[in-house]
Amino acid sequence: MSDTSFLILDKLSLAYGNTVAVKDLDLEIKKGELLALLGPSGCGKTTTMRSIAGLMTPVGGRIRLDGADITRVAANKRAVGLVFQSYALFPHLTVFENVAFGLKLKGMRGTELEAKVSAGLKSVGLAAFADRKTPELSGGQQQRVALARSMVMEPKVLLLDEPLSNLDARLRLEMRTELQRVQKESGVTMIFVTHDQVEALALADRIVVMKNGAIEQIGTPEEIYNHPVSSFVADFVGFENIFAIRDGKLVAGTGEVFLSGKLPEAAGLAWRPRAISLGSGPLKGIVRGVSFAGGTREYVLETPLGIIKAEVDATLLAHALGSDVAFDLPVESAARLKRFG
Repeated sequence: MSDTSFLILDKLSLAYGNTVAVKDLDLEIKKGELLALLGPSGCGKTTTMRSIAGLMTPVGGRIRLDGADITRVAANKRAVGLVFQSYALFPHLTVFENVAFGLKLKGMRGTELEAKVSAGLKSVGLAAFADRKTPELSGGQQQRVALARSMVMEPKVLLLDEPLSNLDARLRLEMRTELQRVQKESGVTMIFVTHDQVEALALADRIVVMKNGAIEQIGTPEEIYNHPVSSFVADFVGFENIFAIRDGKLVAGTGEVFLSGKLPEAAGLAWRPRAISLGSGPLKGIVRGVSFAGGTREYVLETPLGIIKAEVDATLLAHALGSDVAFDLPVESAARLKRFG
């Protein structure tokens, strides 16, 4: 256990009846860290978040926050804030009243309440919207109200459930910046759950990739993006050409090939489309798809290894549909996978 750990999940196990959702999960989170729980539906990330919030009782293990065991502490006594995916705002109340709701339950009134709420609204850029009803706000503004409502309670940890999923592409970009700003200025430890790898890479200090109720990999965005440890993580973060290594050959479900040069000691190799060398090389494929994507051109090749996806500069001469094309899989451009399958 690290001396710098602020939130510790120690052998945490969670279940729905007889169905185990998370098994013996160990995770340490530093104070002031912005952490992402990333993975597909059913991987256990939301279940883990609910247990931290106190909305689900573990069947095994412990949760420690700032030195105290909170495993059996009631949700409203944990100093943990939660921003729901649906925001859970009261439509009949004003923005001010929504943000003030939890503080009033704690007995705060008068000038102290007004100052606290006003400061919270100012921190998320909504001071001018205090008297509006929440249905009059945009999705991004509603999310900032929910964020302010949690932040004014001064939680030790703030949890966000799929925080950007309800927003359009433009608002998602704006709210990424807003979440980072609020988190860094406040210093609150923040954990957000997402299935969107772009969101996790853009926001988090560290990413926890989960699979089947367990941690598959923990690392910085750069480590996860450039050095996935398994075929599962590689696929999840955009490596579209993933192959096993067996008996010195590159193997896929439809075939196998020898690569020039010595293969590294690894369970598999993975290439992003832009790492494929197209137009020259020892391997051959047939162009089955080609798409212009602005600065690049994307190809789908039928090869002895199955489908290969490549991406090249759009200024290069285009290969026609149905044409034969040479290509290479440069080993030095591949991610080396410790686990496959």
